[in-house]
Amino acid sequence: MPRPLRSETKAPVARASKKDNQMSDPSPENSKDLFRGKRVGVTLADPAAKGKSGIEILRAMISGELPGPPIARALNFWIAEVGPGTAAFEGEPGDESLNPMGGVHGGWALTIIDSATGCAGMSTLEAGVGWATVETKANMVRAIKPNSGRYRCEAKVLAAGRTIITTDSQVIGPDGKLYAHGTSTLIVLRS
Repeated sequence: MPRPLRSETKAPVARASKKDNQMSDPSPENSKDLFRGKRVGVTLADPAAKGKSGIEILRAMISGELPGPPIARALNFWIAEVGPGTAAFEGEPGDESLNPMGGVHGGWALTIIDSATGCAGMSTLEAGVGWATVETKANMVRAIKPNSGRYRCEAKVLAAGRTIITTDSQVIGPDGKLYAHGTSTLIVLRS
């Protein structure tokens, strides 16, 4: 099933603040609806998303005006930066992402790649226009160890057509080395 509609135009880069890099209060009353001190929910279901372009929605997620997606909390990653045709996610994979052999499951890297490439594409869309992933491919270069620090996935749009957007990304570890890279093809959904 395709993702919900997303949108945008081009503008300066938005970045998460230093406060965003601190974990939120883990107390039971806060942990259900917050992740890293920000609301969690279905972003496009929020009335504040109406009429916003893709990049405006992404910037509102970074600022906390709009909620971030629940998968971010589940896999401990978040959108850290967005600009026209670019997006960066950061994450700290832990025990929640282990595979049976004790390493971080390759699905963690694939999901952060899919998220970053999707948001890079979304940043190019005007209000009322959505997208869905057609294909995401990733190559794992080295194993990601749990609780080993912050990983960053940077994605950029390679080509943005009326119906297809292609993107590229890299996952860089806390040691500055490449851990995974991937590409994604997105379909643009116009009403």
